[in-house]
Amino acid sequence: MVTDACVEGVSSPTERTPGTNGPGDRFTPRGYGALMTDPGYLSNKDDVLKRLRRIEGQARGLQRMVDEEQYCIDILTQVSAMTKALQAVAVNLLDDHLAHCVRDAIASGEGADEKLTEATAAIARLVRS
Repeated sequence: MVTDACVEGVSSPTERTPGTNGPGDRFTPRGYGALMTDPGYLSNKDDVLKRLRRIEGQARGLQRMVDEEQYCIDILTQVSAMTKALQAVAVNLLDDHLAHCVRDAIASGEGADEKLTEATAAIARLVRS
């Protein structure tokens, strides 16, 4: 359940659909309170999902390799491939976020500082991983 208390300026706790702030509006699920339009990756959502399904298959393959007690280096090679695939998804999502969410926040002047701080933190997490 998500309450309207997550949305800035609204104080009544009523149930509503997670991810919406009324008809057609969206907010960030972490409760920043800033309204947003569709996520930046929406135009290539199918591609993102296809990549994630492929990565899911790689994870199942890794489990199978361990279960079958395959050679360590072969497993590590597959772990590396899966890591690179996840990094590629992350970079694409970050690119979409910068090109859509951050750009729109800067253009509108609403929440630009927060979006830039959020993007910087995301980049830092990716660099550390």
